[in-house]
Amino acid sequence: MESKALEQVGGGYDWLVSNGMNVLYAIIIIVVAYWVAGFVKGLIIKIANSSEAMDDTLFEFLGSLVRYVILAFAAIIVLERFGITTTSLVALIGAAGLAIGLALQGTLTNLAAGAMLLLFRPFKVGDFIDGAGVFGKVESITLFTTDLITFDNQHIIVPNSELWGTKIINHSHHPVRGVDLTFSVSYGSDLEKAKKAILKAVTAHEHVLADPAPFIAVDKLNDSAVDILVRPFCEGEHYFDLRYSLPQAVKEELNKQKIEIPFPHRVVMMQK
Repeated sequence: MESKALEQVGGGYDWLVSNGMNVLYAIIIIVVAYWVAGFVKGLIIKIANSSEAMDDTLFEFLGSLVRYVILAFAAIIVLERFGITTTSLVALIGAAGLAIGLALQGTLTNLAAGAMLLLFRPFKVGDFIDGAGVFGKVESITLFTTDLITFDNQHIIVPNSELWGTKIINHSHHPVRGVDLTFSVSYGSDLEKAKKAILKAVTAHEHVLADPAPFIAVDKLNDSAVDILVRPFCEGEHYFDLRYSLPQAVKEELNKQKIEIPFPHRVVMMQK
């Protein structure tokens, strides 16, 4: 028994002596790979932080991804150092990755769409957007979903693939917005007087900008009314305030000027 134990100890010593350099190399490779992986991740995040145009979430993800790739390559090099064939292992990992990718196809589609949204930035947090059949304020953008808050305070979570694959209207992209409104007056009204009354109401509004100047012109001649197109300009953040408060101000001014605002009517003639 003692001789057998001595043989085992001797065999372990011989293995350690013959593979001592490999163990040393493995430790060095692991330490260097760990340092390089952390350095590269920090560098990627630093690049993202250096510019406001780059999204931190995307580059945080890319930094972590690159870090794990470097560590995986280091592990393969260590195994090769000890004479372990990694070809089969790499093939097995590739097959497992393919199977997982097929199983998570929808999730990966959202991930790719999220990366595109964060990279090209068609909208940012705080913008009002209309896309995927939803309108609201962007609360957050992640790699898989975009969170919106509607005007009636609903929290809507939209998969990124739906947003990326459809038309997106960003109402907050430009700092100055035009607000298109239409007001109707009767055919018997003095159009110049009506336009001056509308201009007075528009320019009196606190959110209407003097430059660009409001645009007012006759738009259509309908069956029972003349439509006047009004386009005042405001800062983007006041768009909806102006959109929903100006009609009342214009109506009150038209009433003061005794300008008729028609309503649809029909004349019926009866014969005996």
